[in-house]
Amino acid sequence: MERGASRPRLGPGFLLSAQGWPYLLLPFIPLAIALDVANASEVAIFITAALGIVPTAALMGRATEELSARAGPGVGGLLNVTFGNAPELIIALFALGRGLHEVVKASLVGSILGNVLLVLGGAMLVGGWGRSKQTFSRTTASAQTSMLLLAAAAFAMPAIFELVDGGGLPPVGAEQIDFGSTVENLSLAVAVVLILTYLAGLYFSLRTHRDIFNPEYDHADAWGWSARRATAVLAISGVAVAVMSEVLVGSIEPAAHSLGLTEFFIGAIIVAIVGNAAEHWVAILVAHKNQMDLAVNISVGSSAQIALFVAPVLVICSFLIGPGPMPLVLNGFELGAVGLAVVIANYVTQEGESNWFEGVQLLAIYAIVVIAFVAA
Repeated sequence: MERGASRPRLGPGFLLSAQGWPYLLLPFIPLAIALDVANASEVAIFITAALGIVPTAALMGRATEELSARAGPGVGGLLNVTFGNAPELIIALFALGRGLHEVVKASLVGSILGNVLLVLGGAMLVGGWGRSKQTFSRTTASAQTSMLLLAAAAFAMPAIFELVDGGGLPPVGAEQIDFGSTVENLSLAVAVVLILTYLAGLYFSLRTHRDIFNPEYDHADAWGWSARRATAVLAISGVAVAVMSEVLVGSIEPAAHSLGLTEFFIGAIIVAIVGNAAEHWVAILVAHKNQMDLAVNISVGSSAQIALFVAPVLVICSFLIGPGPMPLVLNGFELGAVGLAVVIANYVTQEGESNWFEGVQLLAIYAIVVIAFVAA
């Protein structure tokens, strides 16, 4: 930010603005914690914790914007998806400890779908409204979607192996299935390959092709934080999101069952949205400011990180915690939905342009997936 540039005022007017209104929900953070400690109604805990996530996600978005103004959208998006996916990783580790393997896999698939369809669709709709089109780097988007294509192929192989030589795909609603040591070891090998590929992708985008993934970025409305302060705020807000997410997830299952929802739907839709609330808000906010490079990096990049890093890390961790290893075998709904999301991600980003109607189409596809998951 140049010296002498104007900065947003943090008074009552700011709190009622498009950027400031989430901070009005800050009181829900201690309220959710208090209700959880007091063993109050699960529905009340669920609602207050969900509202409490919003301001922490907004603060994470501001810190990410400050960092991306200095480092470019590639690094800024990388930091955001790293902290944004931390709550889901923590939640999944607790679920692994309880042996809820199918719920964990459903939440991973739901995160990929949510980012590619819901978040990217919302970003294109909000950002494109009032504009003829928005543009973003085709090279960056192609690299991200190629990583998703690799992940989809990796996810498909254990399922194909189980279909050919095993007992078939797991049914919807199962918690834990013994697939045998062969599939477990196959999943472990696939997980290692995915992590190595993800690390190679980081080196590609942050070192050898840094000029492509980190272009000069105009950010005239920054608050003027230092890099150290922005990093500290990003870390603190990430922890706050994790705390709120843990409180929320603890109340989701009983609250959802009272409404007649399945654990598959809880994992694939509710837990996925909650665990990725931070980047949901950030991607839509920056798209509204016509910063589609960062919006695409956050939405598609988060899906790639879930698929190539979080999922394989959980597979490896399942050999160390919980009742047994978690093979990377998806059920039919999950497998089909991941393939669909990857194809759509490649299609909508191949031209490096977007408009609000493409956002509507992505949101419509996500709505159809949700309806199918409800009926499953």
